[in-house]
Amino acid sequence: MAERKIKNMEEFASVSGISRPTVSKYFNDPASVRQTTRARIEAALERYDYRPNVYAINQNRRLTKNIGVVVPYLADPFFAEIARIIERLIISAGFRPILLSSHGEQKLENDFLDGLRSLKPAGVLLAPLGRASDRGHIERFCKDVPTVLFDSNLDGIGEAFVGSDNSSFVSHTVEYLTRTGEPPCFFEMRNPANPNANKRRVAYVEAMERHGLEPHIIKIDGEGWAFEEIGHDGALRVLAEKSLPTNTVLCSNDRLAIGFLAACYEKGLRVGRGEGCALRVASHDDHPFSRFTCPALTTAAHDYESVSTKSVDTLLELVDSGERFTERAETLFPARLVLRASA
Repeated sequence: MAERKIKNMEEFASVSGISRPTVSKYFNDPASVRQTTRARIEAALERYDYRPNVYAINQNRRLTKNIGVVVPYLADPFFAEIARIIERLIISAGFRPILLSSHGEQKLENDFLDGLRSLKPAGVLLAPLGRASDRGHIERFCKDVPTVLFDSNLDGIGEAFVGSDNSSFVSHTVEYLTRTGEPPCFFEMRNPANPNANKRRVAYVEAMERHGLEPHIIKIDGEGWAFEEIGHDGALRVLAEKSLPTNTVLCSNDRLAIGFLAACYEKGLRVGRGEGCALRVASHDDHPFSRFTCPALTTAAHDYESVSTKSVDTLLELVDSGERFTERAETLFPARLVLRASA
């Protein structure tokens, strides 16, 4: 057990009998000091309860005014919209954004993080791939660079997470659809790329059971981020098989729903609540294009502005203080139901 807790590097240098510059040099690069000196420092670390403030060390290394922003797939208008807002906020705060898209690939996500580390950014805002991410790689990166995760949460990684409350998304849509017509089935990918999809499925089952209803999950095949195409092809199969258990379809996300609507058009099925309509279709996200589909898509909307602003504000708080948070903070913003013609 450690003899006592050490507050800062000056105190650690004093009790270990090694100069402050040498101790600082070791924490910047352990290989830069003599082997005998390194052994003394490491023995003192075992003896005393001291954890160096990596962020403060980095501040002393004259970090750039760059802030990295890494998203999984910039071709997705959801990420394009949230990145647009984040970029403007970063610029307004006097920093320079470096926007990178992982294109759904783990190797690119890892390579971008390594590249950002070498640039010594003031901090990084990361929307990880999620299921496809290299958790260990991201965890190591976050130990070196002030990092706030947004949209997709990796539990315990980074100093904070900011995102949307997926449970509130699904609660809104299920409650409304159940109250105004047949209860919905849930239309999703069998192997979703984004971890939010798993949370939405769980929330759907819980919401249906709260209403005393049997949940019905329709899983479609498809890998990657081409959600519209995957939704379209999956919907054509389901419609051809006439396997829908209800005339109300709740899609996991708006991009799948856009594909579903296209399939309905091809099959000559009218979507909406009016006379002659065969199906109701609703979804989640309020994708920037969802109000321009035909018919316009009923959806549960992200609070884009709040998620973006809170993410940037949290990172700037880290950068300004030069210190870690005492606890990992998580902030979730509730959804807002947007009623349109599709349901």
